[in-house]
Amino acid sequence: MQLGTRWAFGDEPPRSVPMELRPGIRAAEADTTDGVGRHWTLTWLEGRPIAELDDGTTVTLERLPDATDEDGADDDW
Repeated sequence: MQLGTRWAFGDEPPRSVPMELRPGIRAAEADTTDGVGRHWTLTWLEGRPIAELDDGTTVTLERLPDATDEDGADDDW
């Protein structure tokens, strides 16, 4: 696991947050009734970005769109 960065709930995510993850973060914030004082943490696990809010809300991607092996096939194991 690689530690990424932190940012405040409601703020624009830092540039290190993949664009593909941002819609999920916005949706999670829209579903949260009280984000005051909360922060997101971006980490990377096995090459996948994971954004976690202090309350345990998690936003992740199965794979980044360009994450394929050498022959172009997805690695599903």
